[in-house]
Amino acid sequence: MSNIHKYPTISFRISDRDRREIEARIKASGMLKKDYFTRSCIYNRICVVGKKETVYRLVECVRQMQEDMHILAKEIYRDGRIKGKCSPVDGRECDDPDELAFDYVAMLNAVIAVLDGAKYLWENTDEKQPHA
Repeated sequence: MSNIHKYPTISFRISDRDRREIEARIKASGMLKKDYFTRSCIYNRICVVGKKETVYRLVECVRQMQEDMHILAKEIYRDGRIKGKCSPVDGRECDDPDELAFDYVAMLNAVIAVLDGAKYLWENTDEKQPHA
């Protein structure tokens, strides 16, 4: 059963300079490459560089997810199952409530991490607010 893997592969292309820098960090960490990438992607702080419009799209995503979760909760409460709901992570249809719940938690965690990295867009601690 070659060519059959338990978990999917993620791949991307980078410049040779970026690859060398990443390889150096992996070597310095003493971790396996797969562990380094996994931990880097999940646990590193995300810094959003851009406009407030980027954050507004995330807020809209959270609003839509909230509406979806209310609908899902009603369906699951009513008949204990869901039908034809799409994952917010990859858009595939999902009939397992536990798997769908995991995808929603994963997406919410990602949105929270991005918003935390983008809070500089609306928080300005250098300027004093005038007292009324």
